[in-house]
Amino acid sequence: MRWALVKVCLAVTAMVVIAFAVPLGLVIREMASDRAFSDAERQAATIAPTLSITTDREELTRAVLSTEPGDRGRLAVHIPAAASDGKGSAAGDRDGGGPLDIGTRRATPKDVETVRKAGRASVTEVTGGFALLQPTALSTGDIAVIEVFVPEGEVSNGVATAWLMLAGVGVALIVGSVAVADRLGIRMVQPAQRLAGAAQDLGEGRLGTRVPEEGPTELRSAAVAFNSMADQVVQLLANERELAADLSHRLRTPLTVLRLNAASLGEGPAAEQTRAAVQQLEHEVDTIIRTAREQRPQTQGVQTGAGCDASEVIRERMGFWSALAEDEGREVRLAGVDRTVRIPVARPELAAALDALLGNVFRHTPEGTAFAVDVHHSGDAVIVLVSDAGPGIDDPKAALARGASGRDGASGSVGSTGLGLDIVRRVAESTGGDLRIGRSVLGGTEVRIWIGLHGSRPERGRRGHGRRVGRRTGWQRRREPRTTTGPGPQH
Repeated sequence: MRWALVKVCLAVTAMVVIAFAVPLGLVIREMASDRAFSDAERQAATIAPTLSITTDREELTRAVLSTEPGDRGRLAVHIPAAASDGKGSAAGDRDGGGPLDIGTRRATPKDVETVRKAGRASVTEVTGGFALLQPTALSTGDIAVIEVFVPEGEVSNGVATAWLMLAGVGVALIVGSVAVADRLGIRMVQPAQRLAGAAQDLGEGRLGTRVPEEGPTELRSAAVAFNSMADQVVQLLANERELAADLSHRLRTPLTVLRLNAASLGEGPAAEQTRAAVQQLEHEVDTIIRTAREQRPQTQGVQTGAGCDASEVIRERMGFWSALAEDEGREVRLAGVDRTVRIPVARPELAAALDALLGNVFRHTPEGTAFAVDVHHSGDAVIVLVSDAGPGIDDPKAALARGASGRDGASGSVGSTGLGLDIVRRVAESTGGDLRIGRSVLGGTEVRIWIGLHGSRPERGRRGHGRRVGRRTGWQRRREPRTTTGPGPQH
């Protein structure tokens, strides 16, 4: 489209330049010719008064040589023989009264005689240029002819320069029009290309793609419509993601309670059937969650929601899990939630992340295992630590691998969907933070969620920050980080 516009503009401009430049060049040539012959007529008129007074050779010769063209050999006077009859010495000078020619003749006698008989000025072509033949009446009533030679160079004087200037102006106009057309083409084509590329990116699942609203009015309108459509798609998928996260903690949480209650039913056919039904239900829920996760388009980089108070959400979810912890004899510790801590994470997303981590504690640690949740505000980030006193994780790197827990069974946890840590990771990374797993001061697993307040990434040199903060919580004893031996559960 861009080059098509340039070609059209080039063709149109070239035609316009030719249509104006060619006639103008011809007019310039005619003007130069007219100027040269007008000067010749003026020079011929300077000798006409002398011819009206006398036809004497000496006087006419002096008069001719006194003029500029006569001095340069470009002026001649042709007097017929009849005009000198009876003039005494003048006739004698002409050997019996023949025609008198003064100056350098270039025109043929025939052309001179034709002008004398016609009585009109004429221009005839001669060697090296043109000759202006101007008839002039003598005192005797005869007609003399004044010849002025006009060199060819004077007839075309300035024409070549003018044509070169016209050609230069024409080329400049063509180049300028092509440059303008190219700029206009870019202004039209680039927004269209960006719009097409953004549509392709959106179709491939990169939902953070947006189009700059610039360019011609029509393309700006198309960009506005595209961005509005993309926002709606993102909102719909965000609702779907929230629904999947809500499904994970709304279904898994009561199922965990049912599983723990079923474990206390004792022995017997009814108890075994109840436990089998709960296990089957957990399996079906895991299958639904895993299917929804695999079919969900990637929405990294798209943040929704206006943020929430982390302290309020953590207090609310800990109130829910504390009741179950009390039934299992688990000691619970909550710290750092006594003041408002605003984070750029939607409330449902933070609640889903906390439920995923706390559900892992109840699912993968024995009854009576203590756990703690600590919140720390470091100025540019909020750190949430979820610690437990369980057996720990044998391979934290594998646990952090997206979806590893639900695919390869490396953890030894049956029925895990791998969605829990994935939900937590996405919450952290959406703010520029990250998720890390290590050994807690309680001896078990410590999951640290780094939530950036300004989209800043955590520094690598602060990897141990979570443990140092954890040691300040005042738990029963302080332990140096150590590596768990033997297989451990996958969170």
